[in-house]
Amino acid sequence: MDGNVLVSALIVGLAIGTAGRLLVPGRAAVPVWLTLALGVAAALLGSIVVRLAGVDLGGLTALRLTVQTGCAGLAVVLAVVSGAQRSADGATGRDPGATGHPTLARRPAPRPRAGTDREDRR
Repeated sequence: MDGNVLVSALIVGLAIGTAGRLLVPGRAAVPVWLTLALGVAAALLGSIVVRLAGVDLGGLTALRLTVQTGCAGLAVVLAVVSGAQRSADGATGRDPGATGHPTLARRPAPRPRAGTDREDRR
């Protein structure tokens, strides 16, 4: 893999990561750096897949760009969708009123058991 392939994967990955971030309406549950990193990594994976398929990567080919774009787009969409589902389900494991640490979340006070008060024993 030469520099041409790496540069095109970087450009395609950043473009798809940014587009995926901008096209999602509302507040995104996935950080910007994650969508960009996934876009670049998936575009590199697309280049590897094209090379393993036997296509020459010497020039800027439409097939390579198409596969890079498809892989990057798929990775970004999966990340945004799974992040949105996780935030909608409340699967973060954190209490909104907590101190920020999941194990320090406020828990309700334990209820007293019947028969433990002195008045109940009399």
